Amino acid sequence: MPELPEVETVRRGLNEATRSRQILGGYVLHDRSIAHPISAADFLANIKDVAIARWHRRGKYLLAELVNACEKTELPVPAGWLGVHLRMTGQLLWVCQDEPIQKHARVRLLFGDRWELRFVDIRTFGRMWWVPQGVAPEEIIRGLKILGPEPFEAEFSIEYLAGKLSRSRRAVKTALLDQAIVAGLGNIYADEVLFLSGIPPTQVCAELTKQQIEKLHSNIIQVLQNAIAAGGTTFSNFLNVRGVNGNYAGMAWVYRRAGQPCRVCGTTIQRQKLGGRSTHFCPQCQKDSSQQSALSSQL
Repeated sequence: MPELPEVETVRRGLNEATRSRQILGGYVLHDRSIAHPISAADFLANIKDVAIARWHRRGKYLLAELVNACEKTELPVPAGWLGVHLRMTGQLLWVCQDEPIQKHARVRLLFGDRWELRFVDIRTFGRMWWVPQGVAPEEIIRGLKILGPEPFEAEFSIEYLAGKLSRSRRAVKTALLDQAIVAGLGNIYADEVLFLSGIPPTQVCAELTKQQIEKLHSNIIQVLQNAIAAGGTTFSNFLNVRGVNGNYAGMAWVYRRAGQPCRVCGTTIQRQKLGGRSTHFCPQCQKDSSQQSALSSQL
C-alpha cells in the first residue's frame, strides 16, 4: 500500500498537473471505485465543470479542494471536495486521452487539451469520494476521523509520542502502524525507522526508554523526509502521476532485503510476520539499545 511519501509524491504531481484546471467530464468504468455518492452518475454530475484549486494530503488520503469554474467572481467559489484513497494498488496517472485505456482503469476524469486523470487499480480496493460544499470531508470520508497527527506537525512531539507508547503493551512495530498514533506511517517506513533507532520490532512499547522514544520520533521524521525526496518507494504497482518509479527502494536499510547482509554490520537481514505484516530487521543492530551507539557511528 502506498504510504505517506508515495501519497505526498502523488499530491505534488497532481498539483503540478491539474491545479486550476477544469474537469470537463469523465467516465466511471467500475462503480465500486466510487464510495460517495452511491450513484456513479451523480458522482460525475457533481464534479463536472468544477476546477481543482489545490490538492491536500491527510495521512494516506488525497483531497482535492474544488471551486466553481463557471462563476465570474473575484474570489473562487468553493464547490466541495474530491477525495481519493489509493489503498493497495491504486494509481493516479496524468495521461493524454489518446493513450490506450489500461486493463485496470476504473475512473477517467477529463480535462482540457486532451489530458485526463486516470484512476487505475488492479485490486479494486481504492476509492473516490465527492464531498458537497458545506460538509466537512471527514463526515463523508470516515477514515479521516481516526487519524492521529501528521508527523511533520508540531502536535507530533516527543511528549505526544511518549504518552501514546508508554502505557501500551503492544509490540512497537504494531503501534507505529496505528494510524490513530501517527498518520501516514506504514509497513515500509516503520521497518526503516526501527532499524535506524536500533529497536527490535517486537519490543513492548511500555518498555521503551526515553532515549529510544526520542530516536523513534527523530527517525520517523527523517526517514519520511528522505523517502519524499527520493520520490517514494517503488513496490508492486506504485508510480507517480507521470508514470515514473520512486527511488527509495535502492536506499532501504532493511525493507525487502531479507537474506541480504546488513549494510552496517553484515548480519543477514531477517523477515518475520508480526501482526499479519512482513517485518524486516537486523538481529544484530536491533538486538538491544546497547547496539545503537555502534550503529549511529556508522550512519
